[in-house]
Amino acid sequence: MQTTALTVGLVGLGAMGSGMAASLRRAGHPLYVFDVRPDVAQAFVREGGVACESLAELGAACDVVISVVVNAAQTEEVLFGKDANGMGCAHAMKPGSVFVMCSTVDPNWSVAMEVRLEQLGLMYVDAPISGGAAKAASGEMTMMTAAKPEAYAKCEVLLHAMAAKVYKLGDSAGAGSKVKIINQLLAGVHIAAAAEAMALGLREGVAPDALYEVITHSAGNSWMFENRMAHVLAGDYTPLSAVDIFVKDLGLVLDMARASKFPLPLSSTAHQMFMQASTAGFAREDDSAVIKIFPGIELPPKS
Repeated sequence: MQTTALTVGLVGLGAMGSGMAASLRRAGHPLYVFDVRPDVAQAFVREGGVACESLAELGAACDVVISVVVNAAQTEEVLFGKDANGMGCAHAMKPGSVFVMCSTVDPNWSVAMEVRLEQLGLMYVDAPISGGAAKAASGEMTMMTAAKPEAYAKCEVLLHAMAAKVYKLGDSAGAGSKVKIINQLLAGVHIAAAAEAMALGLREGVAPDALYEVITHSAGNSWMFENRMAHVLAGDYTPLSAVDIFVKDLGLVLDMARASKFPLPLSSTAHQMFMQASTAGFAREDDSAVIKIFPGIELPPKS
């Protein structure tokens, strides 16, 4: 494991990335950050760190770059920019530097990206994350990783600074993304099922607070029911994870299964529910807003 201080760059100060950056700062690592919202980056570094004006500036300064953006397309932009000339960080990074990819992506894309970066003399860690914003902020999230041993050796200390659980799932890219996609299968189906159960309770005239209290202390409970239905009770659909995240992630689940002709009936139904919520105008609301697709129910008002 690397013992000397590493200069770290983190791209994407959203709900998860801001917490991860704070964990790295607490651990004492020199930290550079970039976000497409310059005011967000400047606000973060008031307590320590450097806000970069460009991805190339960040890449040139850092031994390890951690990307916490939404999807594969945004990750490509982080690395190579939006045009053929390349305005991302990859060509600015020093040979032997490490790129840590924390998004939920197609595993085949991740495998190909490892090869592409190796051709530039860079190392790659397939490292999707889970646990939510609160656990990211406290350094207690989960990372599902796969990487070559030399990449682990350089950046493992950083992974443990950000996560309570760092699972090593393979010695090359792909396995981390596969496990994350399976996690997202369960997460999406559980949210959809939780919304359906709460909607039925509301339709039948059950007091929502009472229903929540009983279910969270009964065998039917799930982490997603307990967490997301609290948002419904509060009438607060501020997005911590948006509806469209599960349109994307369950789409990746179905794509992976389709490639091997594997049936996923529950995932397919849940995906359709999130698609319906998205097209009904709730795309950027919290994923618990999938409950809004059910007719004839009166949802709790914002408290």
